[in-house]
Amino acid sequence: MTIRNAVFEDLESILSIVNHAILHTTANYLYEAQTVEDQQKWWEEKQHKKFPILVAMVDEQVVGFATYGTFREKIGYRFTVEHSVYIAPDFIGKGIGSSLLTELIKLAKSEGYHTMIGGIDAENQDSIKFHEKFGFTQVGLIKQAAFKFNRWLDLAFMQLML
Repeated sequence: MTIRNAVFEDLESILSIVNHAILHTTANYLYEAQTVEDQQKWWEEKQHKKFPILVAMVDEQVVGFATYGTFREKIGYRFTVEHSVYIAPDFIGKGIGSSLLTELIKLAKSEGYHTMIGGIDAENQDSIKFHEKFGFTQVGLIKQAAFKFNRWLDLAFMQLML
């Protein structure tokens, strides 16, 4: 497995990974699959704001990606980023997420960010434990913050001081 900066040609694979999460999990609170146009807009925004998109490659196939971006728009939050890590279903639990998050944290530190936030569905104990291994701590819980799959979902906020 290798980690590298994403290129525009990776968008189709990234889209496939994120759409699986949208349609089958509560890792993303969108209801409907994103389109190629949606993903291109996402890409352009990341490029414009100079936020990284990393991909994990196995046998020349994108099997995961990680990024961070704006936590909130107000200037006072400029040293805080919110991150995302998504792994293709067949590659979960193989250390790919750990490799991606390790690199993402290094990048955030080198760019001078002060803290990294993760918004995680509170039922997703695997993701919460995964983040705890990296030193993230739960700093908040918003009860019934979202509604998906015909039920209310709590949103846990986890934070890592960089």
